[in-house]
Amino acid sequence: MLKLNPSYIKNIVKKALEEDLKPRGDITTNLIKKKDRVVRALIIAKQDGVIAGLDFCKTAFQLIGRELKFKKKVFDGEKVKKNRVIVEIKAKIKTILIAERTALNFLNHASGIATITNQFVKKISKKTKICCTRKTTPNLRALEKYAVKMGGGHNHRYNLSDEILIKENHITAYSNLRNLIEKAIKTKKIVTVEVENINQLKQILGLKFNRVLFDNMSTKQLRKCLKLCKNKYQTEYSGNTTLKNVKVISTTGIDRISVGAITHSAKSFDTTLLFR
Repeated sequence: MLKLNPSYIKNIVKKALEEDLKPRGDITTNLIKKKDRVVRALIIAKQDGVIAGLDFCKTAFQLIGRELKFKKKVFDGEKVKKNRVIVEIKAKIKTILIAERTALNFLNHASGIATITNQFVKKISKKTKICCTRKTTPNLRALEKYAVKMGGGHNHRYNLSDEILIKENHITAYSNLRNLIEKAIKTKKIVTVEVENINQLKQILGLKFNRVLFDNMSTKQLRKCLKLCKNKYQTEYSGNTTLKNVKVISTTGIDRISVGAITHSAKSFDTTLLFR
C-alpha cells in the first residue's frame, strides 16, 4: 500500500471538514475583514520523526480554496528534524484558517504512526518485520496502514476477507483445531494459526498451512517453539510488544512481530502552522 486512491483521500477529508464546519461554517474566520487576501504560511515540524499523510493535508486546504498553492518541502516516508519546514502554502487567509486543523490532524496522525513504526523498525534485526494489525481507527484503516509502510513497517491482512487467521475464539467455537485448519487449507487462502503454548503447536505440526502466530509467549517458550517449526512455517509473534522488549523478541529469529500499538496508541506528531 505505497499509494492511496485519490477518491478515498477526498472522501475521508471531505467528511472531516464537514464535521468541523456544519451547520454554520467557521464563524470566527467570518469576523476577519481581509480574509480573501492571499498570504504565505509554513507547516513546521516541532519534533524529529517520519512524515506521512501529506496528500490528506493538501486535500483539506484544496477543498476549501481552489487558489491553493501547496509546495511540499519533504515527502511521505522522509525523516525530518525539529524545526524543518514540511510544507509551504500560499492561499487566501480564510482557506488556511478554515482548513488548518483538519489538515494538521491528518498529517499529525499519520506522521505519528510512521514515527513510532520507524522507532520499532530501528530496534529489530534485518530478518524480522514489524507489522500492523486490524487495531485501527474505524474508517481510517487505509491511512493508518499506509503510514505504517511510510515508517518502514509492513501491513498485516487488510481485513477479514484477505487471509484466514484462526485465533483462540475460533478454536474454542469449533473445538477440533486440526479439522478447522484442514478446512482452511482447502480455501487456498493464506492460513495463519495462533498458538498459546508448545503443546498446541505440537498438535498442528505437519499440517501444510502458512504461518504460526505465537501469542503472548515468554522469549524462552518462543525459542523452543521456533526450534520445533524448523523453518516449515513463517513465524509471527504478538502480544504486549514494546520498544523496550522488541529487540529481545527479534533476536529469537522470529519472522514477523505484529504490534497493535503502532496504530491504536501512536502519539500524534507535533507540527505548527504559521503565517510568514
